[in-house]
Amino acid sequence: MRTYRCTCDNRLFFENSRCLTCQAELAFCPQCRRLSPIDRQPDGLYRCRHSDCAAQLVKCDNYRRHQVCNRGVLWSGAASRQSLCDCCSHNEVIPDLSVPGNHGRWYRLEAAKRRLIYGLDLAGLPRGNPTNGLLPPLSFRFLADTEDPRRPGAAQRVMTGHCEGRITINIQEADDEERERLRVQFGEAHRTLIGHFRHEIGHYYWEVFVRGRKEDDFRAVFGDHERPAYGEALERYYREGPPTDWQQRYISTYASMHPWEDFAETFGAYLDMICLLDSAAHQGLRGGGAPQASFDAMLVDHQQIGIAMNEMNRSVGLVDLVPEVFVPPVIEKLRFVHRLVRQ
Repeated sequence: MRTYRCTCDNRLFFENSRCLTCQAELAFCPQCRRLSPIDRQPDGLYRCRHSDCAAQLVKCDNYRRHQVCNRGVLWSGAASRQSLCDCCSHNEVIPDLSVPGNHGRWYRLEAAKRRLIYGLDLAGLPRGNPTNGLLPPLSFRFLADTEDPRRPGAAQRVMTGHCEGRITINIQEADDEERERLRVQFGEAHRTLIGHFRHEIGHYYWEVFVRGRKEDDFRAVFGDHERPAYGEALERYYREGPPTDWQQRYISTYASMHPWEDFAETFGAYLDMICLLDSAAHQGLRGGGAPQASFDAMLVDHQQIGIAMNEMNRSVGLVDLVPEVFVPPVIEKLRFVHRLVRQ
């Protein structure tokens, strides 16, 4: 993740919507791909202040009306004044904003989703939408648990997951206290909003790249996704837990549940890797190979940066930034994902 520069030379960070030095409004400009200061014009439009761009913009409607976004949309006529940006346009359901606290939860969900989209763009990965013909189209639903009409007083739980291009996130994951409780309950090294997005997008790209195209290649690396059936594997995992030797074959305990989850966990770890390397490069640290670089070189840089960052975290009592152990079977699975992304 890179940082940006305002025209006053103040450093800008990805979630900023105002420069704290010159007080300029900011928007991510889709033309120059920078977080840029923007100037409001007499006609109500905005202009990217960078002289080598000067794109004419409107604010994303979720920025203008709800302040949960900070992206601009290229002006293309009167209808675009209510347009959504390339991130928000994938939304199918947003949280109920009449519920106290949901605006803050939505803001945190959108911030994590924008970082997801940044990583997908960095990797050169396409996103299905109604106009580009890529199937299935990608969409997001942010939902809350509701009362179960069959059991008064009991909650009807929303399950975070993916189905045919639709990614559903339970909005309680945007509450730090609840998310940490679940992390401890399930014995997870990490449980983060961006982690949920990167895992579920792995399921999406399995549909795009693997189903009906590379299933035999997938079986050779991850195992047979049809035997046992997913429901049977899920029940067994929650009944028996992961195998005792899971660290010798899988990147996480949950990856051991079923080949689909193994792929999603591995895909999420691959996105973690390229985004960490990108951040390292833009912050002047060692490494920082792009996704198009040698996979082996990327892995070496990632491991070395991970060791250094883990020691920094431990020095102040935080959990490891890179908790994964990259044993040979895990490396081959990451290599499979890398080849899919390259192709």
